[in-house]
Amino acid sequence: MSSSPALVVGSHGLLGKALSRELNRRGFHTLRPAIRWRGPDARGDLERAFHALTAAAGPWAVFWAAGAGVTQTPQAVFDEEIAVFSAFAAHVAQSSAARTGTFFFASSAGAAYAGSAHPPFTEATTPEPLAPYGHTKLALEQIIAGLTDAGTRVAIGRIANLYGPGQNLAKPQGLISQLCLSLVTNRPLGVYVPMDTLRDYIYVDDAAATIVELVQAMTQLAPGSPAVTKIIASGQAISIAKVLGELRLIARRRPPLILAASPFSAAQARDLRMESTVFPEIDRRTLTPFPVGFAQTLADVRGRTLAHR
Repeated sequence: MSSSPALVVGSHGLLGKALSRELNRRGFHTLRPAIRWRGPDARGDLERAFHALTAAAGPWAVFWAAGAGVTQTPQAVFDEEIAVFSAFAAHVAQSSAARTGTFFFASSAGAAYAGSAHPPFTEATTPEPLAPYGHTKLALEQIIAGLTDAGTRVAIGRIANLYGPGQNLAKPQGLISQLCLSLVTNRPLGVYVPMDTLRDYIYVDDAAATIVELVQAMTQLAPGSPAVTKIIASGQAISIAKVLGELRLIARRRPPLILAASPFSAAQARDLRMESTVFPEIDRRTLTPFPVGFAQTLADVRGRTLAHR
């Protein structure tokens, strides 16, 4: 499938950029359309991008790495996201090329399992979201899973805490990047969860490689096979205290922090250990060590921040 066309939706985000790099490295013909998300143009832009993807007969792949929401996002924004996504899924389902392709959707493991019991969580764990963000991700998962009725192969990746160079620093998410930004700018960062809170951090390039291999594995399945959900994680949980300790070792000082309560902390689980049992052979790879990925993220944040001063 390495010569097949691939459409990356959300190609300017952290995951989308990493997916584009990985796809290009593997010889895919990668399309990275500019989607006008604000306003009525998004649906038309997505439909034109899909038409370009399927212009030639043969297998295709869509990698959906877009998503405007975070935990604090108003419900109206999520409603619009669901409407746009649903319309695009319907367009794909109605296409004569539906049976020849694979659709990957990037979901959130943390949002899905925020209220679940008995970690480590696997694909067999019942999702229990605690916030509109999580409920929205599950709604989008259900929508895209319906594409199997049209013959499309569907892969859903519930991704753990993604980090790495290139994250949008203006978006209030990504603890690693936000800690690095706080350190570089010396602006206090609010931390609203206990220091023993456990999270699974996966370096963005490792996640992208896993996702592309998942999609390639999906091409071996028959058209219309049941949707496959896989957790994309490192399998190694790290406490917030350990994260701060690593940053002190890397930077020789700690960022200014404010430890306080927040209404959003109720949507944050204490223990989010993850373990994937689906296509486990894909996970048998050497991952980027956390201190190495952390140092690369800090260097990126420092370089971008200083360049704008």
